[in-house]
Parts: sequence; C-alpha cells; structure tokens
Amino acid sequence: MPEQARGEHTHGEGPLPLPGDGPRAVRRHSVRGQILDALRTALVSGELCPGEVYSAPALGERFGVSATPVREAMQRLAVEGAVEVVPNRGFRVVVRTPRELAELAEVRALIEVPVMLRLARTVPSARWAGLRPLAEATGAAAARGDRAHYAETDRAFHRAVLALAGNEQLLAIADDLHRRSQWPLLSAPVPRHADLVADAAEHSALLDALAAQDLPVVEALVREHFTGANGWT
Repeated sequence: MPEQARGEHTHGEGPLPLPGDGPRAVRRHSVRGQILDALRTALVSGELCPGEVYSAPALGERFGVSATPVREAMQRLAVEGAVEVVPNRGFRVVVRTPRELAELAEVRALIEVPVMLRLARTVPSARWAGLRPLAEATGAAAARGDRAHYAETDRAFHRAVLALAGNEQLLAIADDLHRRSQWPLLSAPVPRHADLVADAAEHSALLDALAAQDLPVVEALVREHFTGANGWT
C-alpha cells in the first residue's frame, strides 16, 4: 500500500494543522494522543504482536486517520522502548525477553519499596482511604478479564501511591518503568483470569498494610506484585 503524503487525511479527520494554528493545533495533539492510547492498548492486549512490523499508513487506515499522527505516536513508543524504527518499512514491535522483564521488576523494586516504606511511616492512615476507588477499579477490570484496562488502572494506582512522596522526577521514572514492564513477551501465555484477579487483590491488601504501618507486609506485597504478575503489573 503506498504511503500517504504528509498532510493527507482520510474521511472523518480534519486537515492537519500548521504550526502555530492555535485551536487547530490542539486538535492535532488530541488525535495523536488518542492514537497513542489506542496503540498502547493494542500492544498490551497483544493485538500488535512482538516481532511484527507495522506501517504508519496501514495503521492509519485501520484507525481512520492519516499516517502522520500514527507515525508521531509510534515515534513516542520508540522512545519508550515498545517499538523500533525499521527504515522504509515502519515500526517493529520489540521482542522482549524474560530477563528484561526480570530486570525491570528488580529496578522497580529498588525504587518503589523504600518509597512505600517511607510513606507507610509518614502518611496518615486516613489518606489511604482515598485510594480505595483506584484499587477497586483494578479489581473491576480484572474481574472482566480486561487486560488493557487492568494495565491502565494498575498504573493509575501506583502513580497515586507514589505521588504522595511529592517527587515528580520519581513519579516520571517509576511510571516509565511500569509501562515498559507491561509490554508482553513473545512467548508469554495470556494471563489467566484468576491471576489478574489475584494481582488486583494485592492493591487492596497493600492499602491495608500501608494504613496499618505494617512495614514487613508492605515490602513483601510490593516485591511479590512486581515478580508474580507475569509482566501485567
């Protein structure tokens, strides 16, 4: 399929704006963001397969947009380590290895365990109640077997917990590591429904331990959450 020229658009998408076009520039950013979200969902769900090459025009046709916002979104995913550029062809979904996943889990534990232990000692118990809806959202997604939404709500829960540390740099780094840990392995089995439900239940258990300032349980739960979820937390 021939690649669409830059600026060409499909039915249903407005013409691409020029830099400095004001409100229309917001529309372009919105389209790119929506495509980025859709591609991340497709990656997490396994709809975009590790090792496969996808062209921006083909994906643009699939989403009903021009190749440009797809290409921009894919370039963002390349920065995040989810895909790699294949010159004159498109983008290849990165093939992950169990070792890479284990390394990500180790780094996340090195960052999040001490932070959560500090939060357990310093954050008033009542503050943790405000995070219950986020934990319940992960449970609802797991109960439906919705892997993509579970991944999204899981990140939201961890961001909310770590945000209480008041460190924006920590939050950005932890969120990037978390997202990278969610890209599936080439040969990984689809997570069982029971596994997702069990992983989601750990969020509520963690809130209980944080509120009770039970430091050994907090540490054990966080470490288990990283290493026992087969790449889905």
